[in-house]
Amino acid sequence: MPDRHNLLALPSPEEMGRIDHLASATVPVAVLMENAGRAVARAVRRFTRPCRVLVLCGPGNNGGDGYVAARHLSDAGWPVSVAALAAPRSGSDAAAVAARFRGPRVAFVPEEAARADLVIDAVFGAGLSRDVGEPVSSVLDAATRVVAIDMPTGIDGSNGQVRGYARKADLTITFFRAKPGHLLLPGREYVGTFEVRAIGIPASVIDAVDVRTWQNEPGLWKLPVPGLESQKYSRGVVSLGAGEAMPGAARLAATAARRTGAGLVRIAAGKAAAIFRSNEPGLIIDEQPLDELLKDERRKVWICGPGLLPEEVGEMLPKLLEAGRCVLADAGAFSWAAGKPDRLRGVAVVTPHAGEFKRVFGAPGTDSVAAARAAAAAINAVVVLKGATTIIAAPDGRAALNIHATSALGTAGSGDTLSGVIGALLAAGMDHWEAACAGVWLHGDAGRRAGDWLIAEDLDAHLGAARDAATAQQEKTRAS
Repeated sequence: MPDRHNLLALPSPEEMGRIDHLASATVPVAVLMENAGRAVARAVRRFTRPCRVLVLCGPGNNGGDGYVAARHLSDAGWPVSVAALAAPRSGSDAAAVAARFRGPRVAFVPEEAARADLVIDAVFGAGLSRDVGEPVSSVLDAATRVVAIDMPTGIDGSNGQVRGYARKADLTITFFRAKPGHLLLPGREYVGTFEVRAIGIPASVIDAVDVRTWQNEPGLWKLPVPGLESQKYSRGVVSLGAGEAMPGAARLAATAARRTGAGLVRIAAGKAAAIFRSNEPGLIIDEQPLDELLKDERRKVWICGPGLLPEEVGEMLPKLLEAGRCVLADAGAFSWAAGKPDRLRGVAVVTPHAGEFKRVFGAPGTDSVAAARAAAAAINAVVVLKGATTIIAAPDGRAALNIHATSALGTAGSGDTLSGVIGALLAAGMDHWEAACAGVWLHGDAGRRAGDWLIAEDLDAHLGAARDAATAQQEKTRAS
């Protein structure tokens, strides 16, 4: 049974090519192609009732999968025709399976696509290396419904970007593992209903390929479970800097840290201490100078930025780093480090949204995963690039893509809550990257539970249930 890291791996098209090559040493390509095409035919039969089908085939292995799917649907009594963009290379596996399809061949033109009730897109797969234009764009544009094999034609499997043209699919079937382009925008919006099917590639093959990108789910990380002798200091202390201008942000982060399981949460409020005195009774409010607070070696984890002005961050963050503390930097820290990313070097985790990332590191461009990785390496810290697909990148090149969330999290204060969640996991002793991955997932799960019109304060009530859900998934994975 492959481990969870293996199952959650997101190989790039180049890595998938190496996996296919290694697999072909034990499973012939012709067998893999047959299995892939059969899987597509079965998916189509589940997707819709028998109807007129046109299969658009490219000249490569993706097209080969299409010829196999066409043959299986035809054998099941469906009216199927094939339109080839170009013939497969003579002597190739794709040419062999193309010859086995005995049904009608039609021209690769928009009129044929318009006549069909369903078009199967087997033109190009995830490994697309050039922009898509005519005649492919016109033909796909004419289709009423589209089922894509591997990846909708025109979507780059490595970064989800549209290469010239892409048509949204109603259903996409890929093989062995999902690819980054299936989860990243805009590609994620083009796949429609999404299925991953096994086609006989041994799971062990992936161990020989250094895949460094995963889908973020429990099992990629393991939450710490308090033991019988756990107490507040063993569960971890989270400290937060706070100011007078935006006290609500610190409150949100502090409450989230407590709800996620921190043993003790303290707000270093200084002269603003009076503002926080009416907070929850379990919070400790400190008004002593930071230098005095840092004498307590039990206070290892600090959150710096939520509710702080840039100049306040400038006063606090260098002292925290000089004292060797584990620091999560957010919010005001990005205004202080705008255009000066070296100011963040030495922190453990940063959690910018796209605008904050641009302010500090520059625009991420078309490859947001590569940009997050580069930023993580530049400051030697985990970068959590928040968005519809949140990217969690480590300095050593590991990256996780999180889609376990909801657009309802796009509300003021939600990011402060995330900081508190991750801070609690850091205080519990988790690896920095794993704590960030787990925190993003828990935050997203709480958002799903809170409903479509949540406000940040609503998330706190669901963080315990999110932890329970993650732990249950961990146990299920271990049992299997």
